[in-house]
Amino acid sequence: MEPTIRLGTPADETAMLKLALDAWEENGIKDVNPQKMLGMIKPALYLWQGLVGIIGEPGQKIEGAVLLRMSQMWYSDAWMLEEKAIFVDPEFRSAKGGRARRLCDFSKKVADELNLPLIIGVLSNHRTEAKVKLYERSFGPPAGAFFLYNVQTGHADELLQ
Repeated sequence: MEPTIRLGTPADETAMLKLALDAWEENGIKDVNPQKMLGMIKPALYLWQGLVGIIGEPGQKIEGAVLLRMSQMWYSDAWMLEEKAIFVDPEFRSAKGGRARRLCDFSKKVADELNLPLIIGVLSNHRTEAKVKLYERSFGPPAGAFFLYNVQTGHADELLQ
């Protein structure tokens, strides 16, 4: 049975922050500010300029989630849907159902229903090739690339010392 994705609600705030902190540990760049994370997550849980798609039952551990926020390019007033994070808890990555793929499909569905362009990508030094292949299968060829200079993702243990 494929995992279902539900809309996050304010009751998911604590579990979403935990998942976001786990994502930072794996992919984060520089230090973390949990209040700033909540500043992105909380409005989306209230469906204000965004939403959160969650795999997992309310009140239980979140298996995976996608944070989508409304944004504008620096040169335009046109609205777009911007993925801030897709993350699947490592405990559920090998489980049947393709959670990361399902979250990508959910993101496309939201963009289609809102008739908005979706900006989504991979910014990671951890398992980058596999993530890019997943995104290419889900979204087609990339429209550019990110480069990191003088920093690596996923060095939370060094930053916490």
